[in-house]
Amino acid sequence: MPELPEVETTLRGISPSIQQQRIDKIIIRQAKLRWSVPDEIHCLEGHTVKSVTRHAKYILINTATAGSAIIHLGMSGNLSITNHDKSVEKHDHIDFIFNNNIRLCFNDPRRFGAILWSQDPLNHHLLSKLGPEPLSETFHTQHLYQRSRNKHIAIKQFIMNSHNVVGIGNIYASEALFMAGIDPQTPSGHIDLPHYEKLTLMIKEVLTKAIQQGGTTLRDFVNPNGQTGYFQVNLNVYGKAEQPCPNCSQPIQKITQSQRSTFYCTHCQT
Repeated sequence: MPELPEVETTLRGISPSIQQQRIDKIIIRQAKLRWSVPDEIHCLEGHTVKSVTRHAKYILINTATAGSAIIHLGMSGNLSITNHDKSVEKHDHIDFIFNNNIRLCFNDPRRFGAILWSQDPLNHHLLSKLGPEPLSETFHTQHLYQRSRNKHIAIKQFIMNSHNVVGIGNIYASEALFMAGIDPQTPSGHIDLPHYEKLTLMIKEVLTKAIQQGGTTLRDFVNPNGQTGYFQVNLNVYGKAEQPCPNCSQPIQKITQSQRSTFYCTHCQT
C-alpha cells in the first residue's frame, strides 16, 4: 500500500499540472471503488482548482466554492497526468479533464482506493479524527509520550495507529524503530521520554528522506511520471530478514505483528 511518502510524491507530481486549472469534465467509468463515487463529485465541474493538498494519505483537490475531491490510493491506485486524447487503459476508472488539455487519471486494479467529495474535507468523517501530521509542528515528543501512558499495545502498532499520528505505515514504522533502537514489541506505555524523543526525530527523518527520494518501491506504486520510487535502496531492516544488520552484523529477524511483517535487530533494538 502506498504510504505517506508515496502519497506526497504523487501530490507533488500532479500539482503543477492541475493547480489553477479549470475542471471541465469528470468521467466515471467505474463508480464502485472502496466506496461508491458520489454523484456530488460532478459539482467540481466548471470550477478552478485552488490548491492540491494532502492530509494523512488523502489527496485533496480543492476549489474555492464547490468543495473538494478526496482521493485515497488504496492498495494499488495511482494518479497519472496525460494529455486528454491519450487512449484509455484497463483499470482507468476516473478521469478529471482540465481546460489545458490535461487528463488526471485514477487507475486502480484492485479497486480499494476511493474518490469522494466534501464541501469541508477536513471535517469529513474519514479525516476529522485523525492524529497530527508527522512532519508538522503539532507532532512532537510530548504528544506521543502522553498518548502512550498506560497503553499496553506494542509500540509498532501504536505509531501505526492514525489516531496517534498519521501516515506511518509498515515500512517506515520498522525503519524508524530500528533507527531509534527500540524493540517493536515493547509496550508503548513502557517507553520513557528520552526514547520517545529519539523515536519522534527518527520518524521525521525517515519520512523526510523517503519523500526526497521519491518513496519506496512497492509492487503496485507508480508515481505520476510512471516511475517507481527508489528509497528501498536505503532501507536498513525492512524486507531484509536474515541479512546482516547494518550496525552490528547480526541477522535481521522477521516476526508478525497484527498480521503485518516486522523486521528488526534483536541486538540493536531493546
